[in-house]
Amino acid sequence: MRTDHAGAGHPGGSAIRLSQISERLSLWLPLALLALLALLTFWLNSTVQEPLEKRDGSTRHDPDYWVENFFARSLGPDGLPLHTLAAVKLEHFPDDDTSHLTRPHFIAMNEQKPPVHIQAQQGLVSSNGEEVYFTREVEVQREAGAGKGWLTINTDYLHITPDQEIARTHKMVTIKTPAALITATGMEFNSRTQAIKLLSRVKGHYEKPKI
Repeated sequence: MRTDHAGAGHPGGSAIRLSQISERLSLWLPLALLALLALLTFWLNSTVQEPLEKRDGSTRHDPDYWVENFFARSLGPDGLPLHTLAAVKLEHFPDDDTSHLTRPHFIAMNEQKPPVHIQAQQGLVSSNGEEVYFTREVEVQREAGAGKGWLTINTDYLHITPDQEIARTHKMVTIKTPAALITATGMEFNSRTQAIKLLSRVKGHYEKPKI
């Protein structure tokens, strides 16, 4: 009697191997799907999540340097000073590239007009240096000269554009001259023309100068 054994090419052997592979797939497929799901979740989180804060300090509002007894001068085409800016202390902040001033003193100069001084308790210079802001106990003083009397302006906020020599505020202002006392809300002062524009709620008291 001859007994046949299932060989490599026998259909029975193939059926056994397919059955084993099927059992292994049934065990490993759920694990593979879980691993794929975990990987996909990690990728989505890393893609959607906001970037972490930079570690170089550029996103923090801390000064990177400061200068005590600060002084700067701007010269005109003829080499003569147009305006100067001084402060007890200057602090530079890299996050917005602004400079904060302690007790700033700004002077606008013109050979044909009296100098104009602007002082305050605090100040801020924009990143490009084209805007200067004065806050807290702001005082503008125009010296007497060139046929004009002295003048003082007091307010709590003043925005200066040095190149245009214009000062603006939306706050209440008090203006004093040798002959007048004026209050208003909102003002624009042109240092070049010496013109003052009052915006609203203007009240004034005039006294005839004594001879």
